[in-house]
Amino acid sequence: MMRRPDISRRVLLLLTASAALSLGACSLLPGSGPSGDAMTAGAAPNENGEAWFALLDVDDYTLDILSRQPVPSLRGSFGDSRPPAAQPIGVGDSLQITIWEAASGGLFSAPVNDRLSPGPRSAVIPDQVVGRDGAITVPYAGRVEVAGRTQQQVESVIVERLRGKAIEPQALVNVSRNVSNTVTVTGEVTTGARVPLTLHGDRVLDVIAAAGGYRSPTHETFIYLTRGGRSVRAPVQALIDNPSENIYVRPGDVVTVEFTPRTITVAGALGANSILAFDARGMTLDEAIAKAGGLQDQRADPESVFVLRYEPDRLARDFPTVSPSLLARPYVPVVYHLNLRDPKALFEARRFAMREKDILYVSNAPLVEVGKVFQLFGLVSSPAVQGAAVAAAAGVKL
Repeated sequence: MMRRPDISRRVLLLLTASAALSLGACSLLPGSGPSGDAMTAGAAPNENGEAWFALLDVDDYTLDILSRQPVPSLRGSFGDSRPPAAQPIGVGDSLQITIWEAASGGLFSAPVNDRLSPGPRSAVIPDQVVGRDGAITVPYAGRVEVAGRTQQQVESVIVERLRGKAIEPQALVNVSRNVSNTVTVTGEVTTGARVPLTLHGDRVLDVIAAAGGYRSPTHETFIYLTRGGRSVRAPVQALIDNPSENIYVRPGDVVTVEFTPRTITVAGALGANSILAFDARGMTLDEAIAKAGGLQDQRADPESVFVLRYEPDRLARDFPTVSPSLLARPYVPVVYHLNLRDPKALFEARRFAMREKDILYVSNAPLVEVGKVFQLFGLVSSPAVQGAAVAAAAGVKL
């Protein structure tokens, strides 16, 4: 007599195999990113003493160091002294020269018998462009060095050159086209141009206004000031909030206005994974979490809130826990960790300022991964359970 198969034993073996398969497939489960434990492990040095990134807790010590870091400053980089009131003439400038004589019949005046024009006479010399040698040509005075001199100084030189040739000469020098004492304004402005500087002195926002003003929203507009081969970038909002940053410009400066939307990336167990834009006053960590829809109750691990960014090495050196191997780079990858289960962390989140191109990431809670395993186990074991049910309904002895 043939023996019936032991269905219950086969079902048990199948369920056991399914459970093992489910547990072994944990790394294959879908997810939104690394867990909190994985982030901690990633910051640990390997056998060679190297770490992928630095992991720092957001606490009073960290916040104090971050608050002491200097922000890009035009005043701190270039100073803010008013340019000299007397602007020197430079190569490329155009000069208009008028010469007077005390009586008629001289070099620059009409003959004495000209009854229509009695008295002192004058002559206007056509515009002279200052050559590369820094000089212009004045009739009967020859080649006159003018570059680096003021208008009054050039007038004195011309009068001295004409003394003994003209009748008590007097000269007036006017800069008809100012090229050397200008600032170039370009970028996101209404009309890019070379803006001539006034004797009163002009500030950064003055020359931008002279070029028609910037076209982008204030909080998304940045200024590059280039002077002497050095460039410094600062937001327009900083010049408005702190008028001392609106420094005097100098001849030869280049002011570039740039439209740069400031954003951060949001990922993980938050209400919305997207790119968030800064508002006019910036953004703190608590505001970024709120804008992202908050932490998802069914997924998020409040103990695993992270902000990822690259910090300059000079800042990273202030943290003793940063691996020496990371400090060899000009920019150090840093992950800031916040535990929102601690009520104090809410106040720390308010003090933590987000920066452009930060990544805000919240990992899944450990039980979420366990739940995924049970779901997978159910999918795998469901056919075996259904088969046992069908066998029982058919009268097969279990």
